[in-house]
Amino acid sequence: MADDIKTKHDTKLAPGTAPGGLTVKKPQRDPGSDIDAFVQRTRAMQIANRAQTRRDRLIFALDATASRQPTWDMAMHLQVEMFEEVSNLDVQLLYYRGNGECQKSGWVSSGDRLANLMTGIACRAGKTQICRMLAHARDEAKAKPTCKPTLVFIGDALEENIDELAATAAELGQLGVKAFMFHEPHQDDNDGKVESAFREIARLTGGAYCRFDANAPHQLAQLLRAVAAFTVGGVKALATKPGAIKLLEQLR
Repeated sequence: MADDIKTKHDTKLAPGTAPGGLTVKKPQRDPGSDIDAFVQRTRAMQIANRAQTRRDRLIFALDATASRQPTWDMAMHLQVEMFEEVSNLDVQLLYYRGNGECQKSGWVSSGDRLANLMTGIACRAGKTQICRMLAHARDEAKAKPTCKPTLVFIGDALEENIDELAATAAELGQLGVKAFMFHEPHQDDNDGKVESAFREIARLTGGAYCRFDANAPHQLAQLLRAVAAFTVGGVKALATKPGAIKLLEQLR
């Protein structure tokens, strides 16, 4: 009897066989669940990559009317300062000239590409279109609210209705888009109307106004570097930048 009991306990079941000779089926994996898990992992990686490669945006706006050719040429060479200052910066060229012409480029991520866009563009006589530039920056901010652009404008004149400019500038300010108005003054601007209007645009957007001397290109170079640093790093990034003191005093 003991031998019989031992024999029964020592008997090994064949793989997949339950006592009594029943066959046990292993649970099968649902291929659909594997696919869903893969899709979820892929989406998570894409979101993480987008967060890591987020690029800040700067609109580089210039007056390209007839009197601006020397400054246009200078800006074409100095704009590379913006890209050298920071990484993860996309810049869009915006300019007006001639009879109501206002052009924009695509977003570029290198000084060489921006210089290529500017090469060959000749300044032409015409009236200012600063309001259109402000409206464009407003539309860009609305189209991509998670990455609002900074606006840099370089000009020497203003021939538009200040009330319309102020209304559009106020919209920019409400959207969180700051305008940096860089003014190359002329001797005939003795009454300060252009400076007053540029300062008001900067104030309404929470940006800053600064005069520069076209005969001292390092001034404009410092300003461009400072704005690039601000676009990527905010006010704290300006603390150690040459030429940024005048901007820091105005930024809120």
